[in-house]
Amino acid sequence: MNDANGTSAPGTAGAGTAPAGSRGRDTAHGAARGYAPGRTLPLGVEIVRQFRRRRTMVMFGLLLALPWVLVVAFKVGGGWGRPGGNTLRISDLASQGGLNFAAFALSVSASFLLVVAVALFCGDTVASEADWSSLRYLLAAPIPRDRLLRQKLIVALGYSAAAVVCLPLMALLAGTLAFGWNDVRVPGTGETIAALDVLPRFGIVIGYALVSQLVVAATAFLLSVGTDSPLGAVGGAVGLVIVSTILQAVDALGALREFLPTFWNTAWLDALAPQPDFSGMIKGVAVSVTYAAILIAFAFRRFRTKDVVS
Repeated sequence: MNDANGTSAPGTAGAGTAPAGSRGRDTAHGAARGYAPGRTLPLGVEIVRQFRRRRTMVMFGLLLALPWVLVVAFKVGGGWGRPGGNTLRISDLASQGGLNFAAFALSVSASFLLVVAVALFCGDTVASEADWSSLRYLLAAPIPRDRLLRQKLIVALGYSAAAVVCLPLMALLAGTLAFGWNDVRVPGTGETIAALDVLPRFGIVIGYALVSQLVVAATAFLLSVGTDSPLGAVGGAVGLVIVSTILQAVDALGALREFLPTFWNTAWLDALAPQPDFSGMIKGVAVSVTYAAILIAFAFRRFRTKDVVS
C-alpha cells in the first residue's frame, strides 16, 4: 500500500522490485546468475580425479615395468645377442637392438595387455560413477549430460593414449640400454635396415596402435554408459576382442574377416619391412574409426535418455 506521498509502505514490495525467490537468478532463463554450463566439470578436475584412482596407478606401473621384466627374462634365459642363421621370428630378433625389442614388446602386449588397459580407462569412467551413486550428484550440479559425457570421454581417451604410448617408449629405452642401439633386423627375412631409417616408421606404428584400440575404447565406453558395473563394461570390451580374434581364424568367412575390428591389428609389421606397405594400415584405420564413431554416437544417444536415479 502507498501512502499519500506515493512511497511504498514498510513490508510491501514496490513496483519493479524482483520477487524474493528470483533474487540471484537469471530471470530470462531461470538459471542462477554466474552459472555457465561450459565451465562445469573442467578437464583438469576430471584428469586429477581419474589420476588419483588406484587402478590408474596400478595399470601404468604394470605397463612401465613390463619392458624391464622382459629384459630380465631375455638376460636370464641366455642366448641373447647370438642369433642363429635364420632368426625370422620377432621374438628371436628382440635382443638385436632397442627398436627390435620395442617392436617385440608391442607385439606381445597389443593383443591383450593394452586392450585391458584401454578397456579399463574407458569402461570404468561412467560405470564407476553410477556404481558409487555419484552420477546423479554430478548431473545435479548441474552439468549438462552431453558435456559430462564428453569430458569423461576426452579424459578416458587421453589416459588410454598415454597407456598405449608409454609401453613401446619404455621398451625402446629398456631395449637400447640392455641390447644397444643397433640396426633393425626384419622378421621373416632377416634383412637389416638402418635404425635411423626405421625410427620415423616406429612413430607411425605407435600411432597406428593408438587408432587400432579405438574400437576397444568405444565399446567399453558404450557399455559403461549402459551399466553400473565397471567390471561388466571392461569385460564386455575385452570379450569383443576375444570373439573377433576367434572369428578371424575362420577361413570360411573369406573377405568378411576384413571387417572384423581386430583383423588389421598386426598390419603395422608391414611398416617395418625394407619396402614399407601402408595399405593394410590404411584399411585398419578406416575400420577402427568407423566402428568407434558409430559406437560413441550410440553412447551419447543412450546417455541422453538414461535414468540416473534408479
